[in-house]
Amino acid sequence: AACGLNRSHMPRLVESNQVSATLLPELAKAWGLGNNVVIAGGAGDNAASAIGIGATQPGDGFISLGTSGVLFVVNDRYRPNPESAVHAFCHALPQRWHQMSVMLSAASCLKWFTELCGAANEAALLEEVLALPAASLLGAPIFLPYLAGERTPHNNPFAQGVFFGLTHESTRAHCAYAVLEGVAFGLADGLAALQASGTEVSQLSLVGGGARSSFWAQLIADVLNVEIVLHAGGEAGGALGAARLGWLAAGGDVAQVCSSPAIAARHAPNTTHRAQLQPRLQGFRDLYQRLKTLPSPASSV
Repeated sequence: AACGLNRSHMPRLVESNQVSATLLPELAKAWGLGNNVVIAGGAGDNAASAIGIGATQPGDGFISLGTSGVLFVVNDRYRPNPESAVHAFCHALPQRWHQMSVMLSAASCLKWFTELCGAANEAALLEEVLALPAASLLGAPIFLPYLAGERTPHNNPFAQGVFFGLTHESTRAHCAYAVLEGVAFGLADGLAALQASGTEVSQLSLVGGGARSSFWAQLIADVLNVEIVLHAGGEAGGALGAARLGWLAAGGDVAQVCSSPAIAARHAPNTTHRAQLQPRLQGFRDLYQRLKTLPSPASSV
């Protein structure tokens, strides 16, 4: 109203897999293409990634373990949960919807700690974690991964990162494990927020830089109690999804176009390890609730 805008100023709406326009003739000529190159409506990054890995049916989903952490699940209807900061949108295919839980710091937590502790790189630090006796991991500190506040489920821009339970026995490898575990616990909180609105999943694909660690993938499977699968070429899911939407706009069939890439690895939940992690997950959740009302140390600067 302030700008005097109305619907006539807006572009028409199309589905992500429908034709929105055709390529300008001069561009088609410059690129050596035909005279009728259609342009699809397109999609956001996560919806495109879903199309790229074949997540098109209700219950299909993936975890993107990059700078932030996204848990994306396809739904058969609109399933909002605004109280827990769950995103609910139309999917990139007609008559399909999706939910997302988003944690603002995921693999970036590991990058931050790698630089903080002076490790050569993330891979070298992960090797130190793998060298730890398995039993010692249950005595590692608890890490809250809220380095940039948190969205799902807390919707709290003032949440902060915390290491809790440090002792003389705590090594940088133990703290690195705590970071991996804390991110997995944050994803578990996100999944719980999706489940609270009726979403059910039994398998999730894992994409993003964090997917390179099979240890982290297994830890996430154990914490979430969901099978985690990795796809060949999964890191290119978003770009592949955009190309697939273009193929659909040009007349491709959804069943053929939106197939799932080959599965490179599977990580089934380990029930014994999951049971061992439950007290730590509860401690993680309790710690946030106890600390969330404390003033930030930065507020006194």
